[in-house]
Amino acid sequence: MSVLIFDSNGELWHTRAEELGLDYISMPYYIDGKEYCYDLGKATDFRKFYDEVRAGEIPKTQALNPEDYKRILTPYFERGEDVFYVSFSHKLSGTFQSLNLALQELKEQFPDRKCTVFDTRNISLGAGIQAEEAAKRKQAGASDEELLAFLEDFSRRIHVYFTVDDLMHLKRGGRCSGVAAVAGTLLGLKPMLTVDKEGSLAVIGKIAGRKKAMRTLAERVIDELRDTGCSVYIVDADCPEDGDRLRDLILEKRPEAKIVRQIVGPVIGSHCGPGTLGVIFVGDKID
Repeated sequence: MSVLIFDSNGELWHTRAEELGLDYISMPYYIDGKEYCYDLGKATDFRKFYDEVRAGEIPKTQALNPEDYKRILTPYFERGEDVFYVSFSHKLSGTFQSLNLALQELKEQFPDRKCTVFDTRNISLGAGIQAEEAAKRKQAGASDEELLAFLEDFSRRIHVYFTVDDLMHLKRGGRCSGVAAVAGTLLGLKPMLTVDKEGSLAVIGKIAGRKKAMRTLAERVIDELRDTGCSVYIVDADCPEDGDRLRDLILEKRPEAKIVRQIVGPVIGSHCGPGTLGVIFVGDKID
């Protein structure tokens, strides 16, 4: 018997995770000298976090260490349960080196137990939607092997696009050079980003102005959405009016879309900054 888990960088809302019987690993972030762990919105003070960032506080994130992973996984193994972990992109964090070290040690202690790790090669709800759909199938009785086969195909159909309001947040995270960030900010350019097939962030365009960037996001969903049985996630980093407007633009042309609105959590928000807008949906397979 296995337990399906994901991490809070997958950003599925806590009530949805509970409905699906999904356990999760809380990922840490630091702001104003204090450590927090993201709980999928259960008790998160989003307003306080984003107000502090806007006021000049610089949040940070940190990888878990092997002892953290051993503490998290040991109770499952002690109960005789295997683990199927649907993780965020391994390209975007060093935390998975710690996970591998922990699993090597746990294998010696629990030789009969297994931890299957599936790299979604995605982040935020690009990973969360994969955990969500896997959980639906597990509830219907799918085996670990069937889940793995499903995810290998489904992961290549996830389309993720987002735009940030302030390039300086990407600059601090090493995703944009200092010169490009300053020049882009002065010119009002809004980069359009995606997650490539390897699981890394990639800039696919620079758009002049917020309104045009919003329309471009809407057009991506309108043109590329294929599976309306799955949710279309619209996420915003504390700019709900823009997120609602983006939703309305999409529904004008694709009224059948099942849209879910959600705020970006503090871990992801630490890297993209306030004002970020993104869309996550299922389209054609990306090769």
